[in-house]
Amino acid sequence: MEFLSGVTIVCFAASYAVAFVLEVLRCVRRLPLRTVLIVGWTAAGLLAHTIFLYELARSESAAQNGRLVFSSWYDWSLLVAWGVAAAYLGLLIRRPQNATGLFLLPLVLLLIAGAFFFAERAPFERAAAERVWRTIHAAALLFGTVSVTLGFAAGAMYLYQSYRLKQKRPLPQWFRLPTLEWLQRFNREALLISTVALGIGLLAGIVLNIRLQSGGTSLVRWSDPAVLSSLVLLGWLVAATLFESIYRPAREGRKVAYLTIASFIFLVLALGFVLATKHATPRESGAARSKEAAAP
Repeated sequence: MEFLSGVTIVCFAASYAVAFVLEVLRCVRRLPLRTVLIVGWTAAGLLAHTIFLYELARSESAAQNGRLVFSSWYDWSLLVAWGVAAAYLGLLIRRPQNATGLFLLPLVLLLIAGAFFFAERAPFERAAAERVWRTIHAAALLFGTVSVTLGFAAGAMYLYQSYRLKQKRPLPQWFRLPTLEWLQRFNREALLISTVALGIGLLAGIVLNIRLQSGGTSLVRWSDPAVLSSLVLLGWLVAATLFESIYRPAREGRKVAYLTIASFIFLVLALGFVLATKHATPRESGAARSKEAAAP
């Protein structure tokens, strides 16, 4: 893994800059394989960006200085830049004809430049940083859960509306449903939003858990069924979103509705593991339990 340590900010900043230049050139002249080149450079930058953040988290975790991982303005600038870059790559794959990079890539580059400005700033207080990451973890998971649930409802309505139209069964005037086009579009957006939100929530939980474990207190064990089921749910959502984005026939008909309904089933299973294992209850360190047991 030594090759990972050679990745610097310049590596991914340069990749994003090349992608931005290619986006600008779309306004000047048509280039063969332009979209492929932009996707390639952006994906390369995002990969290098991810490796850099991984190395940064590992070095901060190993420092043992009481600092929480990703707990400074420098870290947050790079994290937000990563999120915007990932969103841009997703939008580029879904709708390559749109020039979203002209607006998003400059923001990515500005955030990376801002990280240099914040490099010398002191990190947040440990307690304050933990509260922030707990809030992000809970809020993002809640938002993702709501999105999956709404997607399930829209998928069910789509299937019923499609069945009714095929059977030519009229609805009473007091019972109206949205159009199939609107429900299909809502399903697609719910799938994307839930994937992003749950991904952010799990990332925040991982960051928090790394610091709590280094301090002797674990929010949850890595092998906990709640963690594993949440990772499976996120993997399914990422795969479903990519399938729906890349495979055009999946955007039409009942396929998106089936994907959102299946996502809801995965969500219910994951929540069942969370409730069964008391995931939200922090575990005390072994030393703390020993002191409690020894107390009269």
